[in-house]
Amino acid sequence: MSSQARCEAVVHGLVQGVNFRYFTRREASQLGLVGWVRNRWDGTVEVVAEGERSQLEKFLAWLHHGPSAAVVERVEVNWIEATGEFTHFEIRY
Repeated sequence: MSSQARCEAVVHGLVQGVNFRYFTRREASQLGLVGWVRNRWDGTVEVVAEGERSQLEKFLAWLHHGPSAAVVERVEVNWIEATGEFTHFEIRY
């Protein structure tokens, strides 16, 4: 059984205009995760990440507070099977 997993998260709060995407990409890359992050029209930030389950759990813990200028109110998370479609972690626009 693979320890690879995928989490899809939506981060709510003051998370746009505070370099959230930049720091999310940096954190994901440091943890060896692949996927993407983007701002959504409703003021939330959407994150899709794949990698080792243990690293994803560390990443999700980080998403719950984000960078110092962010105010995270809540994080909605959906766990699914990894697809292996990504080669790096990017910011999408």
